[in-house]
Amino acid sequence: MTTDHRSQPRPVTLEHVARAAGVSRATVSRVINGEATVDPRLRKLVEEAITQTRYVPNRAARSLVTRRTDSVALVVSEQEQRDVTGPFIGRIFTDPYFGRVAGGLLDVLRPRGVQVVLMLADDEASRAQLLGYLQQGHVDGVVLISSHAADPLPGLLAGTTLPAVLAGRPQAAATASLTYVDSDQVAGARLAADHLTSIGRRRLGTIAGPQDMPVAQERLAGFRTALEERGLRDVAVAEGDFTQASGGDGIRALLARRPDLDGVFVASDLMALGAVTMLHRLGKRVPEDVAVVGFDDSSSALASDPPLTTVRQPVEEMAAEMARLLLRQIAGGSGDGDDAGDGTAPERPSSSVLFRPALVVRGSA
Repeated sequence: MTTDHRSQPRPVTLEHVARAAGVSRATVSRVINGEATVDPRLRKLVEEAITQTRYVPNRAARSLVTRRTDSVALVVSEQEQRDVTGPFIGRIFTDPYFGRVAGGLLDVLRPRGVQVVLMLADDEASRAQLLGYLQQGHVDGVVLISSHAADPLPGLLAGTTLPAVLAGRPQAAATASLTYVDSDQVAGARLAADHLTSIGRRRLGTIAGPQDMPVAQERLAGFRTALEERGLRDVAVAEGDFTQASGGDGIRALLARRPDLDGVFVASDLMALGAVTMLHRLGKRVPEDVAVVGFDDSSSALASDPPLTTVRQPVEEMAAEMARLLLRQIAGGSGDGDDAGDGTAPERPSSSVLFRPALVVRGSA
């Protein structure tokens, strides 16, 4: 039996991608390797050509040259251990935020042939296991989602040579060297306060996130400060845990304290969805009786009835920027043979990015 080799498609090469994009082979190589010096317009052309030609890098050949694994870890860290069927694991797969982060990372990494490995850490043992895995060279870098101020993992990562980007601003001096991407949480909460007062709401409350999380602290502080500047200091506060159920519980608690409540800022869309659902059950009209403003502009905002007015933070764009910053660190680090050779860590770039939030007005306020 003979094989007709003519029927087997030839693999797509860098030259094919270069022709499709109208650029040089060297430019394609620089884009795939995550080099920061490529013009954004050319980078976009190359990424579109990679998709169009279905180019798949030869990972084995690349690894021999670059000494990289062509994979990065998306690490989600919690402060304490949870049962595997409990809130931690459940939140990873049900909270729209994590899916949006993964989508934004893949938009940048997948065209370059870089795989994303999801890893979870929620106690001392799992953190030690994670650090061992990372330092053994199984991945080229880390995007870390760490939500609690007391989480030791950012500090542990800062003490390694591994390229890393943090989702959110570092909270401790020991982690100041970490590159980060964040949204201005205080400014976003101020937008919610400005909108609620602009439509005449004065008997206000808020369902805040857990106050051991910096992002929740900043949203609560921004909302309170903006209202105090308008002479509104009597603000009812309930604390949720960024789940839909806690939003329903939170609105019940606010109404128990302040039955005349006419406006509420909820620190996440998922909690706001729970709050709106509970308001309907309690016979309250939204927005006629109680106006509701959420935060995130996630899929939960459109699942609500009426759709949520919300503060948009561009999570997909933020995650894409995390991926670009990480690729630049990887390209400039020991994977290219650029390390100092004396056992010291390559210096991490200090550039970080802060995105501006925006208000999206819909039917709930």
